[in-house]
Amino acid sequence: MPLVSTSETRAVPVDLVIQQGADFEHVVSVQNSNGSVFSLVGYSARMQIRATKSSALPLLDLTTVNGRLVINGAAGQVTITLTNAETTLLLFDSGVYDLEIVSPAAKVSRIIAGNVTVSLEITR
Repeated sequence: MPLVSTSETRAVPVDLVIQQGADFEHVVSVQNSNGSVFSLVGYSARMQIRATKSSALPLLDLTTVNGRLVINGAAGQVTITLTNAETTLLLFDSGVYDLEIVSPAAKVSRIIAGNVTVSLEITR
């Protein structure tokens, strides 16, 4: 579980591996620079996976609105979640992503970013 300091001026690099056909969950904990929990109460989050940084269309869109990102505000956590039915539909091998949080005042911060690898399912 990566810990992200709010004093960072850039996204923390974190690579993700999604097992096609399996439930996927990845928890990101956000902390203040002194190590205390950063409250995400009232925040929303958004994340896109694209084939490349310059790709026009996302391969996958995850938000707090569509339920694929879940915020536990008091714990300072954002959980990326996909069901096994959703990961079964992932038909790409790799891509890039970033995860942004949006404050109640509409300030956007990128907290993690990196590569995504989909480990293709054998048993169907």
